[in-house]
Amino acid sequence: MDMDAKIVLALINYDPNATGKDKIDIELLSKLTGIPIIPFFDGDENKCLAYREKILQTIIKTHKNVEPYVRHVHVNYGRIIEASLSKLIRHLKRVPGQDFSIAPRYLAINLLEKDPLVLKLHDPCTVCKKRRCISEREIKNLESLYNDHVFNVLKNARKAYVAGAIKEITGSEPEEMTSRKIDRILTHRIWGIPIFLAFMTLTFYSTFELGKFPMAWLESGVEWLTGILETNMSASFFKDMIINGAIDGVGGVLVFLPNIFILFFFIGILETTGYMSRAAFLMDKYMHRIGLHGKSFIPMIMGFGCTVPAIMSTRILENKRDRILTMMIVPFMSCSARLPVYILLISAFFPEHPVLMLFGIYGFGILLALIISRFFSKTILKQKEAPYIMELLPYRKPTAKMLFSYTWERGKEYLKKIGGVILIGSVIIWLLGYFPRTADYSKDYDTLIENAQTDSIKSMYELQKTSEHHKNSYIGRIGHAIEPAMSPLGFDWKMSVSILAGIAGKEITVSTMGVLYQADEEAHSGSLQNKLKAETYTSGEKKGQKVFDKIVALSFIMFVLIYFPCIAVISAIWKESKRIKWAIFSAVYTTGIAWLVAFAVFQIGKLIV
Repeated sequence: MDMDAKIVLALINYDPNATGKDKIDIELLSKLTGIPIIPFFDGDENKCLAYREKILQTIIKTHKNVEPYVRHVHVNYGRIIEASLSKLIRHLKRVPGQDFSIAPRYLAINLLEKDPLVLKLHDPCTVCKKRRCISEREIKNLESLYNDHVFNVLKNARKAYVAGAIKEITGSEPEEMTSRKIDRILTHRIWGIPIFLAFMTLTFYSTFELGKFPMAWLESGVEWLTGILETNMSASFFKDMIINGAIDGVGGVLVFLPNIFILFFFIGILETTGYMSRAAFLMDKYMHRIGLHGKSFIPMIMGFGCTVPAIMSTRILENKRDRILTMMIVPFMSCSARLPVYILLISAFFPEHPVLMLFGIYGFGILLALIISRFFSKTILKQKEAPYIMELLPYRKPTAKMLFSYTWERGKEYLKKIGGVILIGSVIIWLLGYFPRTADYSKDYDTLIENAQTDSIKSMYELQKTSEHHKNSYIGRIGHAIEPAMSPLGFDWKMSVSILAGIAGKEITVSTMGVLYQADEEAHSGSLQNKLKAETYTSGEKKGQKVFDKIVALSFIMFVLIYFPCIAVISAIWKESKRIKWAIFSAVYTTGIAWLVAFAVFQIGKLIV
């Protein structure tokens, strides 16, 4: 199967009429493995000739790719092993003049296992000296992470695949093992789901409650740095860009870094212990009701970390329809990039029940994904489901090194975003708000500020001037252009701009708010949460009213939860589905649903409150 060879299996001396423990569901086994299987009972001569004829016809159909059970299935060795295999396969395919008499995947697996026969027949050193070095490096990394020989890691994955297949086709219980005893509790039909929900509750509780301490330290550090620069730098364009652009933007996102690391740590526990596949097993029967398999639950859980690798992990699904359907619903899983938005608004407007709010947001995303999946499976992606083998990998005791390595590798990507796209995005947003410098003010603010008799009056005029400047800036013009479409949701022009900026990456939503909402009488003191709570409308029929309240905050959270996945996700959907139409469809339909949900939350909320 790893060689991607066309196989027909003749099962000799098996009695199709067998009963009891000897009974095997041959048809199901064919569907699970993608291999035609023909029982061949060497008894009656006439039946023997009929079996031989059936085998011959099946071989011909398989060769012509018209045999219904034929499909490419291979053992999934887990996300980390699969990533190493992908690196080896990509490099092998780039080697000029490479003759793949052996399938690239099979060659890559045997390079990891150091199979002497494969190396003799296809020695990578004869075509690329670097190949041996890359395979050795991957072996070293895997053995360091798993604290075991890579051969044993691959062997355990195969054993899990075989054990799953045997259970599926016979219905018999495997030999009692320690992992089986644990599974009786964790995958129990009654207690399994509550245990999983308890673990997810612990994850959200830790993400919020444990993360708030280092978050407060980072907030203090950002305020301290801002104060130092404010005191020691002379007034200039460069000073404004550093403080109001870079620090207010990046600092607003940086403070949530501990929460991101904690979330990745708990997802790492799910993956490295083998519990991820148990969660998929638990959800299998529920996933079938919405037109998917339990395996689709794995990309959904991975989506809590980052949607891009979650989209890529849909490769574990053999059926193309299942892959596309899973891609369409994975963006509803709240990725780590959305977490800063949730924590910012929950801390500011729902401090009484933060964990319950966070759990509810994630739960609503999952519920919406299930509803959409059910609808799509009955309409645009209607197709008969194909069976698959539920692979329960053996439990592993995660080492501290493996967990911290997992957490750091994913957290590092978030740090790169902060130092790259978020920094650039924050500065661009600030520049759009800074220019043009020449504006027709409604009042002669400079004279009013100069003649102000008290500090409070002076601060009032300064605030009015800054607000009017923002309104007439380039970013203000963009915000006011899209505000009519967003005002039914309770959003002002600054929130609308933040939503628009979030298309590049959801973290930029917070950094944009950090830049736009810093114009108050104490522009450089206090957290962003306090600035949002203090923000008021400066003009129009709502002048003097608070911009944010609980209903507006919840409407904003719902929109961020659902709308347009970031550009990287759209690109990943395009790449994995091989069709740009699915990428465009995902962007359009998620934004449409986001608008409708946020509209309902705001309008109904205003009627109730």
